[in-house]
Amino acid sequence: MTRDITCREFIEFIWRYLSGEVSDEERLEFEFHLAQCASCVAYMKTYQETIALSKMAMAEEADEVPEEVPDELVAAVLASRRPPGSSPG
Repeated sequence: MTRDITCREFIEFIWRYLSGEVSDEERLEFEFHLAQCASCVAYMKTYQETIALSKMAMAEEADEVPEEVPDELVAAVLASRRPPGSSPG
């Protein structure tokens, strides 16, 4: 018997699901929720599109950062790329 997950659990779980890091039981719970929740289906679609666009953007050759870019902006972008809870390298 599968239990229905909440939308909050769905959002926290989506990356593991898309990367195939879930058990069969978790996958069934996730897909059961998707079958009932149009909002989460839409969220997952935009999540997947965001990942695809990000990969396309990162695939292009990186240009040098212009000198007029503020150091604080560069630091913020780099910080956003670190996993939550990790410290600056």
